[in-house]
Amino acid sequence: MDIRELGIADINEIKQLFFDIFTTEPWNDDWSDKNQLHEYITDLIGNRNSLSFGMYEGDELIGISLGSIMHWCTGAEYYIFEFCIKPEHQGKGIGTAFLEGIEKHVKSKRITHIFLQTERIVPAFDFYKKNGFTELQDHVSLCKFFDGGAQENK
Repeated sequence: MDIRELGIADINEIKQLFFDIFTTEPWNDDWSDKNQLHEYITDLIGNRNSLSFGMYEGDELIGISLGSIMHWCTGAEYYIFEFCIKPEHQGKGIGTAFLEGIEKHVKSKRITHIFLQTERIVPAFDFYKKNGFTELQDHVSLCKFFDGGAQENK
């Protein structure tokens, strides 16, 4: 297994893995609009503070962490927007090893912590808790939907 930094040159490989994972159970996201997918991934990996990683098995990309360095009064943080491992590689310690490698890398950049959001009802919640992430009791995520963009609460 090998962890590599990813950038805009890796966009097609990232989009394919992201599509393959998040359009299936348990997420079932609708990424049929390929332009929307392209724009979303570009938003994540194409900005000044982007910091994204890929977990490779040989030449095959089997996991991604798409995030950014965010500067805050308590120091710089690595904000993970998307993290995933191919389902056939889950449950083998690969995700844990990936997170450990990311942690080592971001610590070397004097980043003070990793921040991410997930839903309590997905398997990722227990995975992150098992890997030392703590639920922030006072943190709340809010969203305001406009006409035509409303979605059911998951």
